[in-house]
This record gives sequence, C-alpha cells and structure tokens, in this order.
Amino acid sequence: MAHTDTRTLCWQPTWNPTHEGVGLEHLLLSDTEASAVVLAFDETSGPFRLSYRLAWGRSWQLRRADLLVDTAQASRALSLRTDGQGHWHDGNNRALRELEGCLDIDIWPTPFTNSFPIRREPMAVGERREFRMAWVNAPDLTVQAKPQAYTRLAERLYRFESLDGSGFQVDLPVDEDGIVLDYPGLFKRI
Repeated sequence: MAHTDTRTLCWQPTWNPTHEGVGLEHLLLSDTEASAVVLAFDETSGPFRLSYRLAWGRSWQLRRADLLVDTAQASRALSLRTDGQGHWHDGNNRALRELEGCLDIDIWPTPFTNSFPIRREPMAVGERREFRMAWVNAPDLTVQAKPQAYTRLAERLYRFESLDGSGFQVDLPVDEDGIVLDYPGLFKRI
C-alpha cells in the first residue's frame, strides 16, 4: 500500500457490554486499497484478531478481499476476487455462484465496508437503493449473499437497513469522504 496519500482510521467496538472498551480496528486507507487489523471479542470464540486487505478500482468497485482470522483455537483465511460486475471467485479461482450479483462486500466486524455502496453509488438526499452484499462473518469467515438498503437522509447521514427479515436498521453518520464515523450501538470512531 502506498503511504503517500494514506489515512489512518480507528474504531472501537461498542457492541459487547460485558467487554466494554475491549478491542480496536486500525485501518490504513489509500485511494484504492485498505489494510486493517481488528481486535475484538466474540461471545462464542473469545478474543480474535481479524486482518483484512481490500483493493478496488477508482469508482469503489471491489476487486479483491483477503482476510485472516486468528483465535486461540485456529487460524482461518478467506480470499475473494470479483470482477466488479457481480461475479465472484475464491482464491483458487473457483466460481462462487452463491455470491452472483453482489457488487460490494460487508465484513463483520468493521464499519468500514458500509462505505462501499455509499461511495460506489452516490445518492441524492432522500434517495434509497437496495444492494446484494457479499457478507463475511468473522471470526468463522463464512460468506453469504445478503440484501441491504441504504437511504441518504442528509448530506452526511445514511440509513442502513438489513433486508434479511431481522428488521435491523441504523442511521450512519459519514465524514466528508463517505467513510462511516460511528455505527450507533456497534462502533465508535476514535
């Protein structure tokens, strides 16, 4: 990753009241790449470290995602490739048909990947769009397609909705670059 135009962003997880203040995401962000380490606590697996590297084109169309999770029990890796048109492959170039039509990635636990649809498809205030996301769940590194929606509520405020039947929604403030500042109840930028 080029260091000339790199920003450093950090978020603290706030979702686990029994481990309040435990964890941190440290992300290095350039125009077309991100590299991050997330330290977090999962109720089932305990503490874990997620490292990820993402690469995309100038219009925020994801091309590559490489993830590694380390827990006390095991290490897991996941490599994903996409053509930016909704066709996905794993690191061994095997087609991932279940992700067909997904243009963006959403990685749990990071608020950063919520910025992909915001940056890739600029919206007018009041506009709502639905997306099919490649949703990656850490620490087990499973991936599945999930429907989501974003509505631009104000210049720097978006409503995120999970369309998986859970009814989950949250309003996400973003900075001047469309990067999530805080994710109420889950993450806080520090």
